[in-house]
Amino acid sequence: MTGFFTLLYKELLRFWKVGFQTILAPIVSTLLYLLIFLHVLEAHVEVYQGVSYTVFLIPGLVMMAVMQNAFANASSSMIQSKISGNIVFVLLSPLTYRDIFFAYILASVVRGLLVGAGVFLVTALFFNTPMYWPLWIGVFAILGSGLLGALGVIAGIWADKFDQLAAFQNFIIIPLTFLSGVFYSIHSLPPVWQFLSHLNPFFYMIDGFRYGFFGASDFSPYLSLCIVIACFAAISLLAIQMLRSGYKLRH
Repeated sequence: MTGFFTLLYKELLRFWKVGFQTILAPIVSTLLYLLIFLHVLEAHVEVYQGVSYTVFLIPGLVMMAVMQNAFANASSSMIQSKISGNIVFVLLSPLTYRDIFFAYILASVVRGLLVGAGVFLVTALFFNTPMYWPLWIGVFAILGSGLLGALGVIAGIWADKFDQLAAFQNFIIIPLTFLSGVFYSIHSLPPVWQFLSHLNPFFYMIDGFRYGFFGASDFSPYLSLCIVIACFAAISLLAIQMLRSGYKLRH
């Protein structure tokens, strides 16, 4: 396991050395969302009974920060290694493709959880956000960051340059995140949009994570958990297969 822990340490050190950019900056950006929506929509949006819109918004923003930073960590590391050429040293090492995959994923989970925890701790200074089921919060945070980390590995392998990686994030990750119920309850949407929301796997991550805070959700948390686990397994298998075959890495 020495090689695995060495690669994991390298990936952790990579984002920790520039923590101002990779941890502090995302926390500030997420808090700006909260500040804007707090003043604009607080009195105009109804969500769960007895829950103010601002408090409803906090878990969604925390999970959004977790997911986006987990994706950014794996994808940026992979494509930087490809472009600079140092991915060769990883591929030549006596590491299995599973070791490589899980090292990237765990580093992404750590970064995502650090940013999410930072957002929540800052908001806790000003708002009293309940936590009915901490276990649910932890499970969905880890699965969500792991799933987005796996997507980041896939995007980093697929992309040949930063423009392609930006397109993957701007046309897939960000739309799926913003349309997953981060800023609203899907019960406030027309039936057609509710149906489309249920086709979005990010919705189940956000909704299940929010259930841990309020004990209420738009969808069954148990079914959400099953769907998220299935998506994580499918994406992880695809990423591992891409690493095993050497797609765009060895050729």
